[in-house]
Amino acid sequence: MSTSRKDIHNSDVPKLCQSCEVRHKGMCGALNANELVDFAKHTRVVKVSAGDVLLQEQGSIRAYANVMRGVLKLTKTMADGRQQIVGLQFAPDFVGRLHQDESPVRVEACSGVEVCSITRNALRKMLEKNPALETKLLHQALREVDQGREWMLALGRKTAREKVASFLMMMVRQIDPFSRGNAATAFDLPLTRAEMGDFLGLTIGTVSRELTRLRRVGVIRISSHRHIDVLNLEALRQSAG
Repeated sequence: MSTSRKDIHNSDVPKLCQSCEVRHKGMCGALNANELVDFAKHTRVVKVSAGDVLLQEQGSIRAYANVMRGVLKLTKTMADGRQQIVGLQFAPDFVGRLHQDESPVRVEACSGVEVCSITRNALRKMLEKNPALETKLLHQALREVDQGREWMLALGRKTAREKVASFLMMMVRQIDPFSRGNAATAFDLPLTRAEMGDFLGLTIGTVSRELTRLRRVGVIRISSHRHIDVLNLEALRQSAG
């Protein structure tokens, strides 16, 4: 997004911004056409591969980003070196912590990821001019807080079966938030079985067993180890408790 070229219809919105599928859902949804042109002068699309690290835990925050495609995992490291996945980020989540010099978590790509990156100083200047943009980012932060509380419930009270089903439902909500009834949905798991166990507080054997059970009763179909087809969305929702 380093260019402010107009599209073939002479729109006031930069061409690459028009092609962004998450523009209206992320922080850019608070910007008008003129502000998008200014915003585009300070941003660039960054592509990263699975395993690449965008931010180190306690590392300096020099830039922020909006997720455009793919999944990021957030991890914390204990004193003895053990790591815990504490969250996942999808489009159009905001990467980085406003008004903080260091990142409280390590941010790593689970898959091929595209982000729209903007320097810290440029975003700060835009926030000073546009209170609506800061409000938009506040709402996104509050949504992450709500998601964190939801996972506290899942980890503290739900059974292993409910935890695995809840994880799959989270994937469904990200892929197709308006899915209802028995609408078919398909996606690739962003985490390995071991990482899912880490995230859900389960062993890898328990994760595999519960996925197999959901497959056997016709709720999901598993292919290529990570590809999931949801065959009965309502049954999956009920399994999630």
